[in-house]
Amino acid sequence: MNSLEEAKAAVVGDFSLMDEWLDKYEYLIDLGKELEPFPDELKTDDRLIKGCQSRVWLDCRHQEDGRLFFKADSDAIITKGIISLLIKVYSGRTAAEIATDDFSFVDAIGLRQNLSPTRAGGLASMIETIKKEAERYV
Repeated sequence: MNSLEEAKAAVVGDFSLMDEWLDKYEYLIDLGKELEPFPDELKTDDRLIKGCQSRVWLDCRHQEDGRLFFKADSDAIITKGIISLLIKVYSGRTAAEIATDDFSFVDAIGLRQNLSPTRAGGLASMIETIKKEAERYV
């Protein structure tokens, strides 16, 4: 597995290959389609991320070696792509890595600035939830 910094740099590189935000949205949609199927029995209220306009479920599994593994789903296709992007970068990382990261790659790719205010709020809620999950195990 590559380092967290390498994973974030790869995402920034992927996004820099596309000039138009329409292409970047298509890329996010494709990422959402690549998410592992999320079991219906995990779609519970305690896994819903609060603050998202659409429904986003996040499941976090803590391994004995300190790594966290995330699964997620959403009922909105762009939102599913956004949570998929976060999982791509952070799943399999240690709790300490996630808890201390600044998630700055999100701004480096211009994601927050190119979302509607409600989606940007949802992105902030996703980041906050992932960080809180990590902080539980630090």
